[in-house]
Amino acid sequence: MIRRVLVVCIGNICRSPMAEGLFRQAVPEVQFSSAGMSALVGHGADPIAVQIMAGVGVDISAHRARMLTDAIARDADIILVMDDLQKQQISMQYPYARGKVFKLGEAAMQDIPDPYRQDPEVFRTVFSLIENGVNEWAKRINSIV
Repeated sequence: MIRRVLVVCIGNICRSPMAEGLFRQAVPEVQFSSAGMSALVGHGADPIAVQIMAGVGVDISAHRARMLTDAIARDADIILVMDDLQKQQISMQYPYARGKVFKLGEAAMQDIPDPYRQDPEVFRTVFSLIENGVNEWAKRINSIV
């Protein structure tokens, strides 16, 4: 049974907070959280990400970035990452996580690029990729819950 899902990106201020917010709306009975491989610890979500999410009725303004740790990785039933490199790094750093680390864009066989310090159009494109990944994973998770 899936109870806790962790979403990981690099800084934990753009992609993973957006995915976490969408997941919380799509699958409220599961606990979603996020963390970063090189998190900007304590920073809020990027203002463009906050604005895009507000546009779809999801408030991520209270989000604060945190670093991925052993305890956080261990606690998750599934860890969703943005690209193959992150998947590989987590599997190497936390060997027990192998088999529970997947790409958010797995169904589309797609990496989700980092929009950090990019213009709003790039953020909107990345948001669409995240939304597609969340929708696919939400279907899978809902079928198990």
